[in-house]
Amino acid sequence: MHVLHTFANNSSVPYLTWFTQRAQKEGNVRYSFVLLYPERPAIMDEMAKLGYPCHWIKYDDNKRKRGLIKALPKMWWYIRRMRPDILHCNLFDDSLPGLLAGWMAGVRVRVVSKQETGYHWLHAPRWMWFDRLITRLATDVIAISGESRQFLLEKEKAPANKVKLVHNGIPPELFTRQYPETIIALRERFGVTSEHLVIGTVARFIPWKGYRQIVEAAGAVVQRHPNARFIFCGAGDQKAAIKEQVRDAGLNGHVIFAGWVERSAMPSFYGLLDLYLHAAMLEPFGLIYPEAMMNGVPVVSTPTGAALDAIEDGKNGILVAERTGLALAEGVERLLLLDRHAIGKAGKHTALHMYSFDVMWKGTMDVYHNALDRTG
Repeated sequence: MHVLHTFANNSSVPYLTWFTQRAQKEGNVRYSFVLLYPERPAIMDEMAKLGYPCHWIKYDDNKRKRGLIKALPKMWWYIRRMRPDILHCNLFDDSLPGLLAGWMAGVRVRVVSKQETGYHWLHAPRWMWFDRLITRLATDVIAISGESRQFLLEKEKAPANKVKLVHNGIPPELFTRQYPETIIALRERFGVTSEHLVIGTVARFIPWKGYRQIVEAAGAVVQRHPNARFIFCGAGDQKAAIKEQVRDAGLNGHVIFAGWVERSAMPSFYGLLDLYLHAAMLEPFGLIYPEAMMNGVPVVSTPTGAALDAIEDGKNGILVAERTGLALAEGVERLLLLDRHAIGKAGKHTALHMYSFDVMWKGTMDVYHNALDRTG
């Protein structure tokens, strides 16, 4: 079975690495790749070492319209040349030209993982027509959360029999590897001790992620828990505005902007936290939820993405009813009245069961095999 993956706007894609590593063990899948990126992607060297063909199309998402038009004939040429059994697209910027090219090249099984459901609906409605076109061009659509699946059915009018739910997954052995010395170093770096109530958020500074609401929640939480410290880990265009909001709210002594934390140190970062707080809106999935839960950190979240699928309110986490500062603060208080260590342990069990890479691998292979059987 030859699967051609397309991916845009990323120089390195960890889960494509995990798929190729598993394929080498299983021996039943042959991969190739076409990547859209402004400069030669780092993943090309990695795939060359593994023996998988990887091709690069120069593409700048800041010039999206022109770039997509130029990418289309190049993608068609690569697809015709490699003749995959399955074409699998992932993000909007590779899915639109990729699925058009695959359809024109006569690839019978065209799969798309809808990693960005809701983005255009919220921020660029005029592009929704193209989202629907992608769904129509695909023979099989993978929804990565229950909310994503519902969105596809209701907003993109996808046929129910075309949409399959396959959660994203991560290898627990990589994402739960904590080191005591790293935890100590991070405590010193951020100035937090065991006497503090440490609440973390890991997300880009964009309106979609709800930092403004979290700052509002922080103001209410600090009134009851003066020892609370909020650590914000991320980058993005909204960061300066959030810093201003924190300053205006008089929370500078309670909110820490973490800056860059090495990927290898992230499990240890979770080891600092008493709870994890997230306020995203229409999150397609959100890998941060499984990461926090697998590390035993109890999660308080808006009801979206992976959190909505995994969390039973009050049992293995907390779901708040509204995306407001008040609701988030009340969610934190509800968690603190419970045995948060037991909640974290239950969340860890759930995440390991639902969101391990093994589950994602099996679900994806099932989509492939069913599609090939259907098309003969």
